[in-house]
Amino acid sequence: MLNPHFRDVMLEQLTIDPWRIPVVVLSAVGTYIGFLVLVKIFGTRVLAKMTAFDAVVLVMFGAVAGRVTIGHPPTLAAGLIGLSTLMLLEATFGQIRRFSRFQHTLNGRSQVVMAHGEIIAEQLRKTRLSYSDVRLAVRRAGLASLSQVQCMILEPTGDLSVIREGVPMDPGLLKNVAGVEYIYP
Repeated sequence: MLNPHFRDVMLEQLTIDPWRIPVVVLSAVGTYIGFLVLVKIFGTRVLAKMTAFDAVVLVMFGAVAGRVTIGHPPTLAAGLIGLSTLMLLEATFGQIRRFSRFQHTLNGRSQVVMAHGEIIAEQLRKTRLSYSDVRLAVRRAGLASLSQVQCMILEPTGDLSVIREGVPMDPGLLKNVAGVEYIYP
């Protein structure tokens, strides 16, 4: 037979008071929407390849978001409710993203940040990329100089796509890309 004190402690750690359920759900929804807004404000750069500092900041985001979502005291049930809510939101927004009307609103648009060997400073400011990010992408593409770049595009995923100068481009690949006028003046 279980010690009554042990049973009470276990129930306290594993369960959740019914009144806290909507609080956890609303906190998860607020955290999710807040994160979407912050990514929209600060741009997809926050999703790009991370430095060690970026990874630390991301872990801190997760810790704050988790704490806000499950509240006090943290319990297994609160954590499962919070995670389930976040997964449901992600599935819902994933379905919404499939409709082209909402795709650019939620995902953002691809952005040209470099064309014909020239870094476009205005586009870097808009996308919050640095010159170092651009040089790193050129090196990763196996190119020896900026002049070898026909265009570089920041994708909604945060990745940088690099197209070599002299490679024929299908204009259809540039549909809905912001800054395409820099490639085809």
